[in-house]
Amino acid sequence: MQNLAQYIDHTLLKPTATEMDFRKLCEEIYTHNFYSACVPPHYVNFVKDILVYSQAKVCTVIGFPLGYQTTSTKLAEAERALKDGADELDVVMNINAFKSMAYLTVKQEIREMAELVHSKEALLKVIVETAYLDNFDLSIACEICEEAGADFVKTSTGFAPKGANLEQVKLMRHNLPSTVRIKASGGIQTYEQAIAFIEAGAERLGTSSGVAILKGGEGVAQY
Repeated sequence: MQNLAQYIDHTLLKPTATEMDFRKLCEEIYTHNFYSACVPPHYVNFVKDILVYSQAKVCTVIGFPLGYQTTSTKLAEAERALKDGADELDVVMNINAFKSMAYLTVKQEIREMAELVHSKEALLKVIVETAYLDNFDLSIACEICEEAGADFVKTSTGFAPKGANLEQVKLMRHNLPSTVRIKASGGIQTYEQAIAFIEAGAERLGTSSGVAILKGGEGVAQY
């Protein structure tokens, strides 16, 4: 049995979020013991300093939210985030290239990201944006991420038309080895949804509704 809060990347990626909002996010992490703070690259160092007395990791996003930056741009962004103290990077796959069936290009980019991230003892999550993928596409994306060295495959940015989908998470779990974990994100707002995604195979949840999710499960302290 595990504490549900330890599944949650407590997330704040709204373009209108202010410094006070990020301070509040960190306060909630201290209060509820979420696994990590997921914040924009600009706030990695700021949040890292505030969470210095916490066990929480600091996560940020790269190539966000559309994924079509050049590989060199993503690598530079990642290098800076790691230097600022990021422990985990959620990188958006190049969806344009993927849809063009330039699978080797997509794989090479992820491989280069993985090599950089792992050289700093950090974790790489690849956002495949499931809203734009059918089951066949999703199976291929999972295979590419596995072969390229991703630690996690993540469903969504939260900025696409749809977020995490239970059936797609189940398909991801079926297609991925146990060594590659799944992060479900986008639209997870209730305790019941959180549990359903964990039972479907997600080992991490990205959500800005972490506090509400925990309150929804009050009386059920452990999952």
